[in-house]
Amino acid sequence: MLKIGIVLFNEVDFDVLSRVQEGLRSAFPESSSTQVDEKIPIPEGAFNRERRQHRSDIILSALKDYAEKDNRFDRVLGIVDVDIFVQSLSFVFGEAECPGKGALISLWRLRPEFYGQRSNAALFEERGAKEAVHELGHTLGLQHCSNPFCVMHFSNSIFETDVKQGFFCERCSAKAEAAIGEFGREP
Repeated sequence: MLKIGIVLFNEVDFDVLSRVQEGLRSAFPESSSTQVDEKIPIPEGAFNRERRQHRSDIILSALKDYAEKDNRFDRVLGIVDVDIFVQSLSFVFGEAECPGKGALISLWRLRPEFYGQRSNAALFEERGAKEAVHELGHTLGLQHCSNPFCVMHFSNSIFETDVKQGFFCERCSAKAEAAIGEFGREP
């Protein structure tokens, strides 16, 4: 069984968190997800004043440090509500170790309001769930998938996030199941 710890860096709406957990249960049926009581502060050095965004690698590093100390979980998913980026891209919806123990998603650009659209809680929650499954897929060693409907497809825009489904294609599902199956064989 895959044990997933969910760590919040900021306040997260209960409905968003519930939908993320629902998405994880759906994508990883032999898993459990538990919200960790304590919040991790966003590291001070993560904010880039020029870009007015936070470096995802620095936040992910703090999450990995937490994951190293807390052995209750096989994987740790961090949820942050700030705009994040990696050096080579103008923004990212998330980042993860591939493979590894830590995954991070940002809710900042998942809100329809960010794109000048009306608030839509269901769409916002669905996007959060997709990104959580996507990033945790990376922790299992899954790469980006060429199938635009697979949750592992790379999202260069919110449109691509909306097109893909919240679950793995057949090929990625087999890879995820094989990776999860390794947990039972680890010493």
